[in-house]
Amino acid sequence: MLLIYTHKITPRFRYTMKQVFTRILGIEIVFTTKVEDFIKHTGAKITYTKQPLQNEFFVRSNDLLFEQGINDLDISVADWDGVPCFFKAGERSNLPFDIFSASFYLLSRYEEYLPHVKDVHERFPVKDSLAYKHKFLRSPVVDIWAYRLLDELKSRFPDMERKPKKYRYVSAIDVTTSHCFAYRGVVRSLAGLFYDLGSLKFKRVAQRLKVWFDPEKDPYDNFSFLIDLHKKYRVKDIFFFQFADYSTYDKNVSPDNNKFRFLIKSIADYSKVALAASYSSFNDIDLLTKEKKKLTSVINRPINSSRLRYNRVDLPHTYRNLVEAEFVDDYTMGYTHEIGFRASTCTPFYFYDINLEVQQPIRIHSFAFHDYAFVGHNDSKAIIGEIQTICDEVKSVNGEFVSVFSNELLGGEEKMDWKDFYETVLKQCHV
Repeated sequence: MLLIYTHKITPRFRYTMKQVFTRILGIEIVFTTKVEDFIKHTGAKITYTKQPLQNEFFVRSNDLLFEQGINDLDISVADWDGVPCFFKAGERSNLPFDIFSASFYLLSRYEEYLPHVKDVHERFPVKDSLAYKHKFLRSPVVDIWAYRLLDELKSRFPDMERKPKKYRYVSAIDVTTSHCFAYRGVVRSLAGLFYDLGSLKFKRVAQRLKVWFDPEKDPYDNFSFLIDLHKKYRVKDIFFFQFADYSTYDKNVSPDNNKFRFLIKSIADYSKVALAASYSSFNDIDLLTKEKKKLTSVINRPINSSRLRYNRVDLPHTYRNLVEAEFVDDYTMGYTHEIGFRASTCTPFYFYDINLEVQQPIRIHSFAFHDYAFVGHNDSKAIIGEIQTICDEVKSVNGEFVSVFSNELLGGEEKMDWKDFYETVLKQCHV
């Protein structure tokens, strides 16, 4: 057990210490604001405040964990033996930076509460992030800082006990368009055919007609391939099915189609099924709840996990809606077209609502990459090398490596053999 002394125990302080010590490092912790209790303690202990009490392990605190609301912070990123860090702590501190305040800043997505111009889908632009600007987007620096802290603590307290977590890989499959041509209904199918003819897409016309006579030849229907591949490599997988009515950005098969419902049921026999929330439900809690209930009724078991269309996250409203809809885990945190960790961590963490100053009961799984980041690339070896580098970093801190692939890209015709690419990723990243 590790005793932590501070002058004030705040929700931010408690949240950050629990994440760094308990969830990342597996160390049991206790807090105190009483000097006499701290001095009496004979086991592992640290002080987190402005001044050390004696000659104990001391981390000089920034003010961030003891403030409320959003303030305009002056952040200067420097180097800590090859790892970016910020919130300098001063010479008396055993660590050169206040990694707890820095961790809270990144985990809470503090910068996304600050004024910024959203993109066309109301998302926070990756180029506005501190991690992108200072070139540490591809590193789970929160976890790296935590393990550096662990090394320092072990040298001071060699008998300190901990229960380390293990590395794991999770393959998230986005099914926002389960079939390209099959099960679309007469009106949508004919409209698609005439559009292809008008656009002179004769290869697509031939493919469409073939699928009409044999739906199993639909290019997006690669579910048996995925299930077999996941069995082969013993991969933990989650299939996120969109179960929404047709709209401008939501064009999946109708949720009333019996063959589509049967597909979902059959997948649920082998894998975890979750909800890919529709674009239309982004600001509509009633619609979000309705989609969840309808999908739940298909598989007859709880739907606890979510992903939002186009990785749309608007803090804090998105996670408040997910909490209200009673989701427990979310896999939306990440950037569609950039590799890396949006919250600078590869360990699941709870959402901290800065406006309410409370930890919300939803756990966020930040993905390392979305397959759409590689669309248009034809050098799969170079991409695999980039993924391997990130995967090795995640393994070094016993983190969770989450990838997002879509069945439509896996079945599409691009410069890259997506199925071969996906299997290579599984070979590299599975346990």
